[in-house]
Amino acid sequence: MGTMSFLDRFRRRGGLVRGGPTGSTVRGSDTADSEHLRGFVTTRRGVEGFVEPRTTVSEVTLLLVAHDGEWTRRRVPSVPWAHDFANGLGVPSYDAAVVGIPQRMRDYNRRQKEASKPNPFSSPAPPPEG
Repeated sequence: MGTMSFLDRFRRRGGLVRGGPTGSTVRGSDTADSEHLRGFVTTRRGVEGFVEPRTTVSEVTLLLVAHDGEWTRRRVPSVPWAHDFANGLGVPSYDAAVVGIPQRMRDYNRRQKEASKPNPFSSPAPPPEG
């Protein structure tokens, strides 16, 4: 019986693919990714798609941003696939490298960060009586 490396085990299961220009190993897109994106679109309003090109550290991704700035991002097979997927669901799509990321997404991230900070002026909850 031959020796199998840790990465060979993932490759055999289809979990990893050879990726970026550096030859790094990254996870490719799969059905779960497209179902997640479809679910986001069908449960939010005012969604727009931003197709992010392949980089040295990630494959092509589709960033979906709702009207309130809530967002999700998943790997996709290709740039044309991302545009076709979004447009097929009635979602306008843009090249993120050209138009950038919408301000409402940055605002949403800031609001989420602020909401998760503890308030230094609030007193701790009293111990339970009992």
